[in-house]
Amino acid sequence: MKILRFAAVGVAAALTLAACGNSNDSSSSDTPSASKAPEAATIKLWLNGTDTPDALRQYLTTTFAAQNPGSTLVIEQQDWTGLVPRLQTALASADQTPDVVEIGNTQSPTFTYAGAFADITDMKAELGGDKLLPGFVEAGSADGKFYAAPYYSGARAVFYNKDAFAAAGVEVPTTLADFTTVAKKLQAANPSGSGFWLPGQDWYNGASWLYTNGGDFAVKDGDKWKGALEDPKSLKGLEQVQDLFKNATKAPADANSDQPWVPFNAGQAAMFSAPTWARWSIDLPQCNKGVAKDDVSDAAKAALKEQQACNEEHTGVFPLPGIEAGSYATGFAGGSNIAIGAKSQHKELAKNLLKIIFSADFQNMLGKNGLIPGNSAYAASMGDDVYAKAAVAAALNAKLTPAAENWATVEGNRTLEDFFQQIASGADIKTAAATADKQIADALNN
Repeated sequence: MKILRFAAVGVAAALTLAACGNSNDSSSSDTPSASKAPEAATIKLWLNGTDTPDALRQYLTTTFAAQNPGSTLVIEQQDWTGLVPRLQTALASADQTPDVVEIGNTQSPTFTYAGAFADITDMKAELGGDKLLPGFVEAGSADGKFYAAPYYSGARAVFYNKDAFAAAGVEVPTTLADFTTVAKKLQAANPSGSGFWLPGQDWYNGASWLYTNGGDFAVKDGDKWKGALEDPKSLKGLEQVQDLFKNATKAPADANSDQPWVPFNAGQAAMFSAPTWARWSIDLPQCNKGVAKDDVSDAAKAALKEQQACNEEHTGVFPLPGIEAGSYATGFAGGSNIAIGAKSQHKELAKNLLKIIFSADFQNMLGKNGLIPGNSAYAASMGDDVYAKAAVAAALNAKLTPAAENWATVEGNRTLEDFFQQIASGADIKTAAATADKQIADALNN
């Protein structure tokens, strides 16, 4: 029997979600007669941040309308910051729930176990079956059923300014230790800027040092979870992160990882780490052609193509190296799952939208925009340029956060942001780790 727990993301939501989504009384409304088309309606899709480009959003709205006459798809963009509490409110309400929702892969287990999503096990084969990204499938499954499908993965790679590297006399690093050395030299060459843009709350990138040294955020101990930041392997990685905070970045200790290309574009950072789709956000002043956003003329398109070529001429990319030369760091596997809200009143239309999202056309569009498609059969669409190669190399050893039922509570509490901010501010790592480990254990075992 499926465990329906929503205490992990809010008691109030538990009162309304406990009976939703996966109970027997919803089966009749979820599966109308196969011979009858679903009633026309407007359905709502939540997409987070700017990871899904405008062209792909337009494709979804127009294709959905064409394939579902009389129905309309409305896409609402949500911020990643504060997403968990917004979801716990919206998914608990039939009036507010998104029909289809993008959710961070690390947040999927909590909402999946909570009964927040509709069962789409019958669609798994059609959406990609064994070709779906396995770690993401695990994050979106519970008790042998499938609830949240992999949307995309965004393995992180390091972008660097070639001119800044030349000025500092450094080369692309081949080991994790070399990376720190290079970052410090870049910092010294431009004291007012950052060798590596690493904001204090950026645990997504900080995780690479933790994981690569064999550490973790939490581990299962019998039938309980315990925080793992105090483990010697974790501490070793965290010490390396604190070294970067102290000696290789001027990024604010109280800032998050949002839009790291902004300081890079402004010449305030020589390197930053992000999913490889960030290539389209790089806009160096010497390359900008001043094309208006609403200019769709052939001349504008030609200018933008020239602008992008210039940006890529002055920018390099490489996967974060591992401990040994020739190896790669174990980075955080960013990305999203996508699911149907259990309280959606238009589940058949929502399923039709999922079919479009997992169609060959859309999956290939994800790949061409630097996102690793949820269906790995379309990974070749990423191409074979340096960005695609860096993404694939970074994804080889990428790792998710612990697949704990209550992991979204840890993120909702901003435990990791607070912990890394303390390290960035010079706190004693062991003391801060002990406090964070207790908070993690309390959240995961609640």
